[in-house]
Amino acid sequence: MVSNEEREIKNDLIEGRNAVIEALRANRAIDKIYLAKGDVDKTLGHIASKARAAGIVVVECDRRKLDFMSATKAHQGVIALCAVREYCSIEDILALADEKGEKPFVIVCDEISDPHNLGAIIRSAECAGAHGVVIPKRRSAGLTAIVDKASAGAAEHMLIARVPNLPAALDTLKSRGLWVYGTAADGTSGLWSTDFTGPMALVIGSEGDGMGRLVRESCDFTVSLPMRGKLSSLNASAAAGIVMYEVLRQRSGAAD
Repeated sequence: MVSNEEREIKNDLIEGRNAVIEALRANRAIDKIYLAKGDVDKTLGHIASKARAAGIVVVECDRRKLDFMSATKAHQGVIALCAVREYCSIEDILALADEKGEKPFVIVCDEISDPHNLGAIIRSAECAGAHGVVIPKRRSAGLTAIVDKASAGAAEHMLIARVPNLPAALDTLKSRGLWVYGTAADGTSGLWSTDFTGPMALVIGSEGDGMGRLVRESCDFTVSLPMRGKLSSLNASAAAGIVMYEVLRQRSGAAD
């Protein structure tokens, strides 16, 4: 029996060579394209080059994975995973903060691969007044229907930028005057004693490994959450929500 989640994944897919080519021609919002590994067909090569030129991630994989993903069982060696809406740029996020007359508040997700976690983070970001969310192109969930559903519709209202290199994106944010805070179990700054009232980007590390080394080195501050139980860490989306609301609390207090 097919679960509702599996059915939603199938609805995100475009299968077959002609269908994927037409989607590319129409500038459809595509998150990733999966191609059969080792297939030297010229049409698949054309799809790969056109996708890469458009900045779309191309993943080569075993045909058995394509067979498992496929709803039609006639994928012809190519499946495109659609995004529910277009991604924006970092400049768009900063422009929104400027338009609102607010200090930028940007959420940066470092390889959050679980779509439910990403959706929950986007939901918290929208509720806490963040101006946008930044995700990497690779090793991350994208803006798919499952993420949209997990965000309870918040993804429809939140600007989402997808970048090829997170450390470079953080350098861009820092050059625009933002301080970068990273969440870490061994962070040197406690949550309650950290000043979040300035222009800032908040980095949320991946579910298993936390922030990558280069991303961590790009942070101006690392922030830890108080832990009073027997476990040493929280789920990524839960930790993100707690920190975001501390940011909102401090900014609300500063505005009163």
